[in-house]
This record gives sequence, C-alpha cells and structure tokens, in this order.
Amino acid sequence: MRALAWRGGFGRLWSAAVLSSFGDSLRTAALPLLAVTLTDRPLLIAAVTACGYLPWVLFGLVGGAVADRVDQRRAMWLADVCRGLLVAAFAVAVALGHASIALLIALAFALTTLQTLFDNAATALLPAVVGRDALGGANTRLMTGQRIAGGLVGAPAVPVLLAAGAAVPFAADAATYLIAAVLIASLRVEPPERAAAPASSTLRREIAEGLRTLWADRPLRGLCAATALCNIGMGALLATLVLLVTGWLGAGPAGYAAAGAAFTVGGLAGGALNGRIVRRLGRVRAVLFAGAAQTVSLVLMGTVRSLAVLVAALAVFGFLGMVWNVNTTTLMQERTPPGLLGRVASAFRTLALAGAPLGALLGGAAATAWGLNTPPLLTAAFFVPAVAVLIPGRRPDVRAGAADEEAATAHSPR
Repeated sequence: MRALAWRGGFGRLWSAAVLSSFGDSLRTAALPLLAVTLTDRPLLIAAVTACGYLPWVLFGLVGGAVADRVDQRRAMWLADVCRGLLVAAFAVAVALGHASIALLIALAFALTTLQTLFDNAATALLPAVVGRDALGGANTRLMTGQRIAGGLVGAPAVPVLLAAGAAVPFAADAATYLIAAVLIASLRVEPPERAAAPASSTLRREIAEGLRTLWADRPLRGLCAATALCNIGMGALLATLVLLVTGWLGAGPAGYAAAGAAFTVGGLAGGALNGRIVRRLGRVRAVLFAGAAQTVSLVLMGTVRSLAVLVAALAVFGFLGMVWNVNTTTLMQERTPPGLLGRVASAFRTLALAGAPLGALLGGAAATAWGLNTPPLLTAAFFVPAVAVLIPGRRPDVRAGAADEEAATAHSPR
C-alpha cells in the first residue's frame, strides 16, 4: 500500500481545498444572516438555498462530461478565478448598500454553476494525484481538513468579521478563491489516462455513457438513490436552520455559530473514526448505519426545544455525515474507470442533488405553515426511505484501502 505523500501535488490540492472551504464557510454563514436582515419571509430565505442547488440539475451532467474532456487542473483554477471575481463584486455591492434578496439568489446560482465543473474535475483528478490505493486516506484528509477550516475556524469567525462590516466575510471569501486558484495552477501532475473519443462522439453520448455506468453498478445505484432522498430533506433543513436557531430557539447569531461549530466537531470525530467503522462494517454498511442514526438526531432537533440538545444532535449528525460522505465518494472513485470518473461523478451528484431545491422550498413552506421546528422532522421523513433503499445492498465490502484510510487519520498533516 503506497503511503499518502504530502509534498507536491496532494499537499497543494489539500491546501487549496481547505483554504476555499474556509472562505466558503464565511460566505455561507454570512448569507443567511444577511438574508434575515433583508426579509422575514421564510420562502424567500429558502429560495436562496434552492437556487444554490438548481445549477446541479441544469448543468451538472454537462460539467462532468466537460471535466472528462479537458485539462482538469486548468478547469479547476479557472473556475476558482471566476468565483473569486464574482464574490469580490458582491462584497463591493454589500459595502455600498446595494444587497438584495435577488442579488443573493443570483450569486448562489452563479457560484454553483461554476462549482459543477470544479467539483467534477476535482473528483476525477484526485486519483491521478494520489493513486487509487490511497483514495480512502486522501478523501478522509481532504474532508477533515475542510471541516476544520470551514466549521471550527471559519464559521465562529463570522460574527467577528461582520462586526467589522457586512462586506468583510465576502471579501475574505473572494481572496481565498484567488489564492486557491494559484495553488491549483501550480500543480504538476500527469492527467488521467483516457481512451481516445470517437470522431462521432458528442457530449450527449458521453453523458449517456456516464449514466449507464452508474446504473449498472448496484452499490453505486443504491447509494445514489439514497443520497437523492436524503438531499431533499437536507435542502429543507439547511434552508431553514437559521430560522430554527434564531426563531424557534431564540438563540441569535451566537447560537447559530455554536450549532455550526458542533456540526464541525462531530465531523472531525467522524473523520478520525471512519477507518475503524469501515474495517468493522464495510463501506456500504457504514453508510447504512450513518443514515439510520442521523434520522434519530433529526427527530431530536425538531421535538426538543433546547439549544443544548440541538448542539448535541448536530454534533452526532456531523459525525455520521462525514462517514456517509467519505465512503460514498471513495466507493465512486474506486469502482469507476478513470476515463469515466468525471461523468459518473456528475451523474451521481446531479441525480443526488436534483431534489434539493424542491426540499429547500418544502422546508420554507413547512416552516410557514406548521412552525419553525417542522423542517428537521420533514428531513427525517426523507431519511427513512433512504435507509430502506440501502438495506438490499448491505454486505461485507471492506477493501484494502480501509487500512490506508485508518493510517491516514491517525496522524495530523505536516
């Protein structure tokens, strides 16, 4: 088993991902707080989250096909440059007092449109950077680093930055995108091997090939269906979490920051223990366990009116979310041929995220009609069939990469 090397390609890729995650956490934590100062209508606030998911439905498959055609490293840094410029322009608008719900919606849509290309290219490029025998450890380190930077460092800093000015978190986010673009542009890796495309090949045919490959793989097909159901519920939860904390619990921005920090700490623990869970259960069963336990956490969030209970439930939810994310991503990378990885990844993400905009609107409608505590219960209702979808695919499926994954999480990055 080849050791995961920090020097060179993976170290730069990890640094860029972690830095971008820090900036994203500033923006994603500041946007809802900015939105509630512009309107008190739950549906409009939920629309910001819904439009942040919509580009995956419209452009996700195209982004994956393009990622398999082009230089993935170049696609990533160009996307980051564009995102940095967009957020910088938004920061200027906020500083000048021109922020509006319409502008927030437009920004969310534009950033996610670029993300469809960036994320698919990154998923396809990682095996070329670290090799397939180190994917478990690489994904764990990437996601753990992003969780540290995004939740443990970034989100708690938002109230401090907002005190310096409403535009400051967005300006910082723009800077992280541009620095990450420089790091990615400096990567020197061999591009993934691809079979030459026939002269008659079209984007439509290449997209169809990715969809067929995903459908033919039973574990990936089940994981995709389960993730799709979960993401409908997650859309409802994320779109209204700020209302749950600041409205139903009356905890204010400090409570919202505490909730985000709890989710982050739980995710870090999930990254540290994921290797052991995989060794014991296998990847598919680990995801099944995570989904079942997350359902219980969601019920607690929506029924117990206590900030302490919410914080504890979000910590557990974050722990299990890390287990889910690491293992679904690693399974997809392990089981997909290199030349198809961008398309299979985009097909998985597009199908999985297709219902999230609807979920966000359902969450806003539920909060309006039945109370601000109902979206977590609505989310739990979608997690139940998601877990049921995974049951037929449960089986011991531990791969050799699990040993590498546990070794990777046992040491802090140097």
